[in-house]
Amino acid sequence: MSPAATVSSPRTLAGALDALVGATEATLILAGGTDLMVEFQTGRTRPGHVVDVWRVDELRGIRAEPAGLRIGALTTCTELRASALAQEHADILVIAADEVGAEQIQARATIGGNLGTASPAADLTPVLFALEAEVRLVSKAGARSLPVTEFLTGYRKTARRPEELIESILVPTRAPGERRGFRKVGTRRAQSISKVVVAVAVTALDGVIRTLRASAGSVAERTILLPSLERELAGKAPDAAALDRAARRAATADCAPIDDVRSTARYRREVLRRILRTLLAELLLDET
Repeated sequence: MSPAATVSSPRTLAGALDALVGATEATLILAGGTDLMVEFQTGRTRPGHVVDVWRVDELRGIRAEPAGLRIGALTTCTELRASALAQEHADILVIAADEVGAEQIQARATIGGNLGTASPAADLTPVLFALEAEVRLVSKAGARSLPVTEFLTGYRKTARRPEELIESILVPTRAPGERRGFRKVGTRRAQSISKVVVAVAVTALDGVIRTLRASAGSVAERTILLPSLERELAGKAPDAAALDRAARRAATADCAPIDDVRSTARYRREVLRRILRTLLAELLLDET
């Protein structure tokens, strides 16, 4: 952390919002710290002021609401995995939480931090995209909610204003008959930053696809939706060949992967195609 940085450690939501009054782009919010502490240590991030919200218990908890499942921003991956409500209403979010590194990381990594850091390789964000989740932002001026698809605006960029705090995420009530799938390809589990991560939610009646929403991470500058899948398959009763064509098109048209130290763009496109083909076949054709 920058030697010049000042730190606030509020214990209440009101105190956290007070600490963010007058915040600038140099103000950073620290939750579990699994991402930012690495940034501080390497010097890649040099904040002017840090607001440590880890002790703000009002930002924790999982509860059912009429509109869906409300998840506090400080809810950890460990807490997601242990939650019966999350297992019932957001099953693939629980599966994704189990893929976030080792158990020590899961005990600190939060859903709000996973979303707020806007890493293109985040594991939970594609699930939130596929499930049409909303993020609730609060400040001294009030509160507002945004679809998570609008919250992420670019590489490590979000629509959050400096004085705002992620309070919670709402996962809408599951549609009748909706089936969901999640896959992640990484390296070693304990330090596994995604090479490709995919989440899919689909409803079908008599084999005909009614709705299809798919999202992917690590294949563009931010988490993305894969709209060509829905255009290609909605209203149809696809066979295996049709699913393969749709997966191939999505891996070509919808993403913009890069070559980096973890993988190549070509590899990511091919893995994305295969994951999509496998997930769609499992969800729609009951292939295993």
